[in-house]
Amino acid sequence: MKGLIQRVSEASVTVDGQSVGTIGRGVLLLLGVERDDGAAEAKELCRKILSYRIFPDEQGRMNRSLQDIGGGLLVVPQFTLAADTRSGTRPGFSLAAKPDVANDLYCQFVLEAKERLGVERVSEGRFGADMKVQLINDGPVTFMLEVTGSS
Repeated sequence: MKGLIQRVSEASVTVDGQSVGTIGRGVLLLLGVERDDGAAEAKELCRKILSYRIFPDEQGRMNRSLQDIGGGLLVVPQFTLAADTRSGTRPGFSLAAKPDVANDLYCQFVLEAKERLGVERVSEGRFGADMKVQLINDGPVTFMLEVTGSS
């Protein structure tokens, strides 16, 4: 399971012109689910993202986590993160989880995040929808986090 996280001042996602998720200061997460991922990977990636220290402390060092600052989390499903780009000029998607499995794991991830952060601090995109994502990247600060069965 892969998560591209971006530290943001604000972020939002719309579907068909309607806002479906918005946060202020926090983390925008683009979440990719691969075919060998399961509930354990979803739980571990969630733990890692919420505790990953990417926010500045009093000395300006990246030493505070999303949990520490009380920020929001916007989770956007993005199957293209599971693309195989090792060869050629067109991505392959054989590594991506099937849509029903990916949706289940996406929902498990969101539920875990809501349990850990609180429902009011977690917003989400819509699985399988054509979404428009807007953000103000703070820094910019962007990291790719990955959890596999052997992590």
